Amino acid sequence: MTTLDTSEDKSINLSFFRASLQRFLPNHQAVSLALILVTSFILIYSLSDLLMPVFTSIVLAYLLEGIVGKAEKAKMPRLLAVYLVFTFFMTCLGFLLFFLIPIVSQQTVELIQQIPDMLNSAQHEIMRLPKIYPKLISESRISQMMLAIQSELLSYGQKVLSVSAASVIGLVSAMIYLFLVPMMVFFFLKDKELLVSWLLQFMPKDQNLTVRVWQEVDTQIANYVRGKFAEVFVLWLVSCATYAALGLNYAVLLSVLMGLSVIIPYIGATLVTFPVLIVAYVQWGLDGDDFMYVLIAYSIIQALDAVVLVPVLFSEAVNLHAVAIIIAILFFGGLWGFWGVFLAIPLATVVKAVLTAWPRIGDDDYPMAPL
Repeated sequence: MTTLDTSEDKSINLSFFRASLQRFLPNHQAVSLALILVTSFILIYSLSDLLMPVFTSIVLAYLLEGIVGKAEKAKMPRLLAVYLVFTFFMTCLGFLLFFLIPIVSQQTVELIQQIPDMLNSAQHEIMRLPKIYPKLISESRISQMMLAIQSELLSYGQKVLSVSAASVIGLVSAMIYLFLVPMMVFFFLKDKELLVSWLLQFMPKDQNLTVRVWQEVDTQIANYVRGKFAEVFVLWLVSCATYAALGLNYAVLLSVLMGLSVIIPYIGATLVTFPVLIVAYVQWGLDGDDFMYVLIAYSIIQALDAVVLVPVLFSEAVNLHAVAIIIAILFFGGLWGFWGVFLAIPLATVVKAVLTAWPRIGDDDYPMAPL
């Protein structure tokens, strides 16, 4: 009787183990997809510093491929579409390098040089607090706090000014990027079919699940990333025109910060509020109407972004919970810095697409492999 019970227990445990294994690895397609994802992650993570120009070129070529594809649908030959799109890309790159970056750099230096005056103005206003609330805070305590803040900001400003494009290594790296990235972008676009065919020969033959996941990811990432670039450009352009019309100092720099703020959902818009309002306050104070005009204009721009731009540009994007977005930003930003932050939501979309498409027990499309 004891021997029979022991056999039954072993049989139950074995069945449970098999069912558990089938739940996580339902068939060979799922195993292939898992291996592809793990291998890709390890290669990107371990070789990101060495092959960053290649990864950057792949991302840019992927974004431009959407424009090339639309041109092909309009009956334009692919080679001609590639040349036109690449010319557009180089024009934008030239505008960025020779117009926008010099102005932003100059205004950044001017803003850092104005930090002591801003701190003095802020200190003058803050020193009024002990007179209003003498029981809560003292003048000596405020003076200590302001001196500490001023020393920290000044040291930080000196570090920013000393960091440089002037260093030999930084200059050489920049030159390599400026030469290699556009060249690789062009060849990735021109020889897309050849490169994809070469890559597919290393993939498993049965790729139904992988193709299903890729189609989901391709649609969502394309919509998100291209929409995000459009949102950054529109927000920058509208902010620059508005601040310039209002006569706000450092209009180009602040508008660039406004555009880049949308890369980090929830957090970016909050952080960019402070520089805009501080510059407006130092320039005009609270007495006149100009500060209120800037505050109203800033609020309208943010509202239009939330109510108009986001619904229009991201109507087909996957909705992710706010907690998932924040976790993705922290995780991928910690791994890959700026690019990790920028691609956090697309990468989170990849994870969601994999979980959605992953075969489950009882799925007719992906029957279980016998164990």
